[in-house]
Amino acid sequence: MTLTASDLTLRDGRVVHLRDVTPADESEFFQAFERMSDNDRYMRFMRVVRAPDAQRVRATLASFPEAGIGIVATVPAADGVDIVASAVAIVAAGGTSCEFAITVASEFAGAGLATAMMTTLIDQARRRGLKEMEGFVLTQNQSMLRLAKRLGFRIEAAPGDPTVRMCRMTLAE
Repeated sequence: MTLTASDLTLRDGRVVHLRDVTPADESEFFQAFERMSDNDRYMRFMRVVRAPDAQRVRATLASFPEAGIGIVATVPAADGVDIVASAVAIVAAGGTSCEFAITVASEFAGAGLATAMMTTLIDQARRRGLKEMEGFVLTQNQSMLRLAKRLGFRIEAAPGDPTVRMCRMTLAE
């Protein structure tokens, strides 16, 4: 199931382009990582990450759409485009559930982009026939926890780690 590419006008009037991720996005992912603050990296990866794992990024991009769903939001840039947000859902073994992860550039926070990305990801997972979506979120990442709750995720303590919450959503019965 692929996403129909489209433009999205954010609450502040800026426009982003939503589309499926492709292997050709590799260099843009590395650029987006470099633009992230240390705090943004910590919130996304739940640990200090100084450099992306190039092989893992390459393998993940190459695995879509078979192994999951990948969506990016881009804006025009001097070198073509910049990725300002990404949302992925990696399908778990068994093929009925997935784990989500989302990143939104800090300069796009609060404009409705995270909501649009998550809503699109949830819709794509449902279309794919997945039954459950889950994600791990740091307890201090209150904006993501509020978004997850607003979208209908159940928020639970992660087993064995008081700093992490598990966000789960039933997609289909």
